Amino acid sequence: MKDITNREDVELLVNKFYNKVIKDDVIGFFFTDVAKIDLSKHLPKMYNFWESILLGNPVYEGHPMAKHFPINEVSALEERHFNRWLQIWEKTVHENFDGENAENAINRALNIARIMNHKMANARKE
Repeated sequence: MKDITNREDVELLVNKFYNKVIKDDVIGFFFTDVAKIDLSKHLPKMYNFWESILLGNPVYEGHPMAKHFPINEVSALEERHFNRWLQIWEKTVHENFDGENAENAINRALNIARIMNHKMANARKE
């Protein structure tokens, strides 16, 4: 297996991840019922997000944290949800890639999940 080295690799990873996550019995409903994401609009944003993080190309513009607060108000984003997101992400990375950027994708996702979990939990307390 090869490492994540270009935009095409990022798109493959994100596409395979979303194919799994939207069908997942634990967190799929966030994407389909709560946020009701339009994949044709959402996926290009995710490609840009992960390309920026993994390849250092500053193509992402946005505030990912801000997008999740309204979802958290409708249906609480809890630690178990972030853990499931991570589980699916890590499995998808390992099924398709191997190398430094692949491991970085997992580590960065772990950090993102920890921060988001903390911020969503605090927002529910306010």
